[in-house]
Amino acid sequence: MAELRVETVDAVTTLTLDRADALNSLTLGLKNELLQALKSAGRDRAVRAVVITGAGRAFCAGQDLRERMEPDAAPLAVELRQRYNPMIIAMRRLEKPIVAAVNGVAAGAGASLAFACDIRLAAPEASFILAFGRVGLVPDSGATWFLPRLVGTAKALEIALTTDPLSAADAERFGLVARIVPADALLADAQALAGRLAASAPRAIALTKRALNRSWDATLEEQLEYEADLQGLAGASADHAEGVAAFLEKRRPAFTGE
Repeated sequence: MAELRVETVDAVTTLTLDRADALNSLTLGLKNELLQALKSAGRDRAVRAVVITGAGRAFCAGQDLRERMEPDAAPLAVELRQRYNPMIIAMRRLEKPIVAAVNGVAAGAGASLAFACDIRLAAPEASFILAFGRVGLVPDSGATWFLPRLVGTAKALEIALTTDPLSAADAERFGLVARIVPADALLADAQALAGRLAASAPRAIALTKRALNRSWDATLEEQLEYEADLQGLAGASADHAEGVAAFLEKRRPAFTGE
């Protein structure tokens, strides 16, 4: 049975983790489905933005611990390298914007999944919990890389070491989420935001995401040179010409990704 709902409307693909009775905890099947859906969105030129959310009252509670108790469960290091790491890498390499609609708790690897998105919107009842320490584990799936960059080292250490939940209000205050949205409007708002991004120049979006990803590991001088390289590519695109023409003609641009 499919554990991920995939719906595409007007260039926006919405991926809904669909294990509401288990707080959308991650099974082998769900991880595989999510990875394949991300790869498919990357290949499909008709898809220009992605929304990730959860069914029911949770975004994602992380790994399904019952599955980990199965006698044939892979060692944790193997599971990370074979399933979690490829999923997170696919998200960061996807040169299309990913908006998270965090509708409830995002715990463990579920929090990492939200951190790996480009923009996060949250319902008032959403929370982020790095609960790994409660079961004697280390934050994974990119949590130790994303979180210090999103909220700063001191706050990241507090969240990771205490395992205390971070409320939606505090997440907004620390810049982890872009804004809080009423629960009944969250998905629509996330899809509307993704739609706005989908209407932008796809190549410029892709190159901007690429530049921001690289900036974390580059010196200023290296980043300035990289920006010049990317601007050369963007400036030679048909979308740039269309954007300039639309501006001068006072009309909405029709970007094609060329």
